[in-house]
Amino acid sequence: MRLIALFSLATIAALALETTLPRWLPLGPLMPDLALVLAVDLGLRHQRTTGALMAFGIGYAADSFSGVHLGLDAFVMTLAFMIAYALSRYLISSSAAIGVLVVLICETLIGLARYAAGAGWNSAGGFAALAPAIAWRALASALAAPAVFALMGSAARLIGLRQQGVRE
Repeated sequence: MRLIALFSLATIAALALETTLPRWLPLGPLMPDLALVLAVDLGLRHQRTTGALMAFGIGYAADSFSGVHLGLDAFVMTLAFMIAYALSRYLISSSAAIGVLVVLICETLIGLARYAAGAGWNSAGGFAALAPAIAWRALASALAAPAVFALMGSAARLIGLRQQGVRE
């Protein structure tokens, strides 16, 4: 129950920052996808069915807050959880480096999916006009990931949650 409460509050804070901060500051594509980082953190450290359901819930909340293409964020957050889970199991490690790699890959996939679903591959300006924005957002999300992982780990310890090992 504490895990659900922790990630629910973190999701609300992340989505509030993602939707309001770009209005206050001219961040543009440099705003990291904090909800994706939370889903990857779940895949690395909380590898149970509850974690997968919470990753879907994070994506569903992201769709509700600002999703233009309904269901895309829910799908990608669940996919990010599954990729992080599989890599941490296969490599027998749940390090921040694996999380950064998963965030980078999934954020790039999100950008490509949004482009394909929204503009289409034959739009004016083409993919070359949007590729730098996708790359910058993926890089910003990957750079923010270790700080979010550390913050969530500290918060989990603070409320008494035990971090699970990969072998458990």
